[in-house]
Amino acid sequence: MFIKLLLIFTLVPVCELYLLIEVGRILGTGTTIALILLTGAAGAWLARSQGLDILRRIQTEAAQGQMPANSLLDGMMILIGGLLLLTPGFATDLFGFSCLIPASRALWRHALAIWLEKRLRQGTVTIYRV
Repeated sequence: MFIKLLLIFTLVPVCELYLLIEVGRILGTGTTIALILLTGAAGAWLARSQGLDILRRIQTEAAQGQMPANSLLDGMMILIGGLLLLTPGFATDLFGFSCLIPASRALWRHALAIWLEKRLRQGTVTIYRV
């Protein structure tokens, strides 16, 4: 686990820095900074609107006595997407937007559900109920 975290916290910033330098070289510093600010603002707006929609859906499903499993996964993906869009960089922005757009989020949700189900069947995930 330590190795995975080390790679994430070193390789991702290095890749982002490389992309920022290259985009800045091609488009110019001002345009690159404007793009970073624009993606941050768009991401914040999209995360807010999608998050509110998901909260309403969770409340509706819970009121109908249904377990809002897909909605909870959507909510988690929206949170992840919003956090990624707050970090400056184009690769994290791309992944963040893919977590916020409903069509691509459905693909991520499906993959996450498969991964979680596999972990639960293997017994490598424990769920504690309060």
